[in-house]
Amino acid sequence: MIETLLRWTYRLKSVWAVMLALLLGALLIVLAGYDPIAAYRELFSGAFLDYWGVSATIAKVSPLLLAGLAVALPLRVGLFNIGAEGQIYMGGLFASLVALNLPEMPALPGILLCAGAGMVGGCLWALIPALLKAYRDLNEVIVTLLLNYVAINLVSYAVSGPMLAEGAPYPYSEEIRPSLFLPIIMPRTDAHLGAAIAVLLAMLIFVMLRYTATGYAMRTIGSNPHAARYAGMSVRRHIIGAMVIGGALAGLAGAFEILGLKHRLFHLFSAGYGYDGIVVAFLAAGNPLASVLAATFLAGLESGANTMQRAVGVPVTVISAVKGLIVIFVAASLAFSFQRSAWAAVLRRRRETEAALGEVRRGRRHA
Repeated sequence: MIETLLRWTYRLKSVWAVMLALLLGALLIVLAGYDPIAAYRELFSGAFLDYWGVSATIAKVSPLLLAGLAVALPLRVGLFNIGAEGQIYMGGLFASLVALNLPEMPALPGILLCAGAGMVGGCLWALIPALLKAYRDLNEVIVTLLLNYVAINLVSYAVSGPMLAEGAPYPYSEEIRPSLFLPIIMPRTDAHLGAAIAVLLAMLIFVMLRYTATGYAMRTIGSNPHAARYAGMSVRRHIIGAMVIGGALAGLAGAFEILGLKHRLFHLFSAGYGYDGIVVAFLAAGNPLASVLAATFLAGLESGANTMQRAVGVPVTVISAVKGLIVIFVAASLAFSFQRSAWAAVLRRRRETEAALGEVRRGRRHA
């Protein structure tokens, strides 16, 4: 009974992390002099029950989910891709360059070319830390983090100089053609088809990780790279592949931001989605299907925060604090897994002892 309880407690660690984060968030709201019940009611009703709020949530699901997958996939081989933000920027840059220079053509092939260009941009940016990790064992956390700033400044230079729109009061490019806009799935809103594509990709990645030899190899390498190498698996190839595919997903998020929402390349066009993708990956424990729920929840927090601020007056920074608390509690739950394993070992030994004593008692009765 105790072992079962501990097992389910560990499996639901993300739920406990969210509940504790919301509880401490309520305490912050009280300390600020507001009603936490009214604040959370406005937050969640504005995000999931209002037409415009739902559309805003859907619009944010696409970059959050793709960025979360870009972090979760390398996690399977034991890598921490902190560079999804930079890969988003490079994806947006490549997609914008193609969109602005593409000749007239039907909408579908044009959109596919722009989205593919965004994926190429993310791939190339993720390939740098992948090669350095695979062949020189350089720390991917440091390399990907530093590359974020390089990518942000490259985009800033592009929209301030060679791509600057004529007469623009702010660093941004010319607007792309309307035929390259992603289709809208909720009339008169910003909710575009990118969210549905992101969910489909999450399902495909789940199938790949769960039911293919590549997924098995990635799990093995993430658990024990030495054993995987001994078994004949190419550790380098899977490290490079996981990082590059993760970069492609983040690059696609950047492309969708341009094609589906912004329609031009802006300075600082990403609202920190690459970093929020880390929260999504942690909250989902690297599971692609759980990432859909995690991204939807975080998108709801983001879209409902403005409603909460307008209705109750609670600053939106409280939501940033809640997201940080979620990461802290999920990370703390990793220590609980070791504690649970120790408890499970104790309980197993106790069951084995009780079974042995039962055998001794039955032997005595027969004697």
